[in-house]
Amino acid sequence: MNLPSLSQSRTISKWFNPKHHQARLSNYLGLLMALGIMGIWHSALAQSNQSLNYPNRPVKIIVPFTAGGPTDVQARWAAEQLSNALGQAFIVENIAGAGGVTGTDKVAKSPADGYTLLAGNPGPLTVAPGIKAQMPYQTMTDFVPIMLIARTGSCLTVHPSIPAKNVKEFIAYVKANPGKVNYGSPGVGTIGHLGMERFNYQAGITMNHIPYKGTSQYLNDLIAGHIQIAITQLAGCSTYVKQGKLVAIGATAEKRSTLMPELPLVSEQGLPNYSSYNWNGILAPKGTPSAITQKIYEVLSQKMALKENQELFTGQGHEPGNITPEGFRNFLQQDLNRNTELAKVTNIHE
Repeated sequence: MNLPSLSQSRTISKWFNPKHHQARLSNYLGLLMALGIMGIWHSALAQSNQSLNYPNRPVKIIVPFTAGGPTDVQARWAAEQLSNALGQAFIVENIAGAGGVTGTDKVAKSPADGYTLLAGNPGPLTVAPGIKAQMPYQTMTDFVPIMLIARTGSCLTVHPSIPAKNVKEFIAYVKANPGKVNYGSPGVGTIGHLGMERFNYQAGITMNHIPYKGTSQYLNDLIAGHIQIAITQLAGCSTYVKQGKLVAIGATAEKRSTLMPELPLVSEQGLPNYSSYNWNGILAPKGTPSAITQKIYEVLSQKMALKENQELFTGQGHEPGNITPEGFRNFLQQDLNRNTELAKVTNIHE
């Protein structure tokens, strides 16, 4: 057996000396920390560069409904503002199906690079999760809220044959005619459906739900007297009320609309906590760099603050929703909780 030489023994002894071992370990850990900091720095630099260069190609805003509705109209407003400010085309793409879930899911599964955005709406984001047994995405974890564009109250509208000019008279009429009053909605799980069920629940009454496949269908039947009541958009409601075709008995918002300031709120007529809103906002897939989402928010926020845009939205019965991304996140969570709780107590499910 060959024994190590004296010089080799000294080298081995030095290598296994605890003091030298501790020093080498400290150096190694220091190197790892330095590499970690460099990695974080490079990641932050990459995000910064990505934001500076964003967008360098067209961006899609997916509307999970057919063209022409409120979500589509407000998405096109956002697309126009972003295109003008950032110098790239923001293109609206309509992908309808399953009450908005199909298009919303497509965005959830898109690359988180800022080039696919969602025109969000309560139906697929804060209503469907509370009434469907299974969902392909999670609202609060699969999306990054950017900006709430606007929320929109509506009005409770009845056929003129109903002897009621306000909420209290209508509730009394329903109680006096059990099982005979029908209300229409654009479909199960829509805001028109939940808003009426919230009214039923808080008023302590029961009406029969007649679901339709769209707003125009139930509105035509309401005017014809085939159904007795429905939630209708303020713009359309005011026109038909002036023509004597419908009677508005209460506004569903939390404050009176500039379109119909004379119309009392439902909450002013014996149901103090009642409100029902539609809303629209812009979201991105989870993981989208914050520098990009902040850039989009800043453009939309600045544009919404302009007097001309404030007047545009309020003139159509909307409440501009210029709140921070964190404020939008809190809004989503509250709306999700509120609708899920209503679905449970009223047994709404699909």
